[in-house]
Amino acid sequence: MLGYAFYESDTRILQYATALRQRGDIVDVVALKRNDPQPDFEIINGVNVYRIQSRTVNEKGLFTYASRILRFLLRSTLFLWRKQRLHAYDVVHVHNVPDFLVFGAAFPKWQRVPVILDIHDLLPEFYASKFKISPTSLLFKVLTFVEHCSAAFATHVIIANHLWHDRLVARSSRPEKCSVVRNHPDLAIFIEQAAEERRTGEAFRLTYPGSLNGHQGLDVAIRAFARIASEIPKAEFHIYGEGPAKPSLITLANELKMEGRVVFHDFLPSREIARIMAATHLAIEPKRATSAFGNEALSTKILEFMALGVPVIASKTRIHAYYYDDSIIQYYENDDETQLAEQILRLTHDPDLCRRLVSNAKQYVRENNWDARKHEYLGLVDSLVARSVRA
Repeated sequence: MLGYAFYESDTRILQYATALRQRGDIVDVVALKRNDPQPDFEIINGVNVYRIQSRTVNEKGLFTYASRILRFLLRSTLFLWRKQRLHAYDVVHVHNVPDFLVFGAAFPKWQRVPVILDIHDLLPEFYASKFKISPTSLLFKVLTFVEHCSAAFATHVIIANHLWHDRLVARSSRPEKCSVVRNHPDLAIFIEQAAEERRTGEAFRLTYPGSLNGHQGLDVAIRAFARIASEIPKAEFHIYGEGPAKPSLITLANELKMEGRVVFHDFLPSREIARIMAATHLAIEPKRATSAFGNEALSTKILEFMALGVPVIASKTRIHAYYYDDSIIQYYENDDETQLAEQILRLTHDPDLCRRLVSNAKQYVRENNWDARKHEYLGLVDSLVARSVRA
């Protein structure tokens, strides 16, 4: 597994690696290290985790962001070259962003090792959102070309949702070479690990865990909470995560005099954040529907909150509406902070509605969780390895 990510907090990579290890495969993960003390090498639940580069998530410009990724690409290419010479891999699974990280597996690919490119986010749309790039610009076209070349290099391409699958196939790849693996909750983490947590105490907790970028819409959620904070005196809005929007969000909360009511926390590993999520009364997923990227980026946390029995209020983006109807999520539309505030009040004062949402959501999760779906991924890996052996 190769990803420009923090292994402990990337649920998608965690699930893949753990599933492979549980069936007896040897799994190496090449990832990032946080600036706080972390070892360069660690075995986590049987998975070998190699942290080859430190990162602070504070990039404000495209040059800073790109230079760090290019350095990681070089280091990961050399790392895989050394490891492949010592003990050949059967398959290399590379995670974007960026797409071109797949070329870090050039040496294994040259030795006919299958290479999977896993597209968590569509690169052109992601960068357009993050750095305010126009879809008609030359840079957007260059990023689309990079996507095409990366998909062509990979043996197989996995995409995180069906909307993006259709777009990728239309512009950069072939249908038979691509498949969809959604982000599904791992019940071992989000039920068993967090089952002992209870929603106790005097405070009514609203929670958002995740990255803090503009397309996540946290400014809308903070403004909405500030509108109704006086009507729910014991309510607190807890935000867990990091990202370039965090300083401006803290400033916004202070300007709205929400100190102590809107509380910011640092990153937590998946198993720790599961306990926090389990102690939540109401989950907020405010993805910005007016952002081209946010409108189609599927939230992982929605399903995780559903698995924990926590009612969810979410922005009615195109991708959320594609997978979830309003019997399992309480929606608000058009990034409307007034409408979001009204929905927070509604669920706060209507326990019967909360129970209906939770009951319907739990049925959905029973059919859409990682245990029920991981065989699709394991089958894909086995088919690629078998095809490579025959070749």
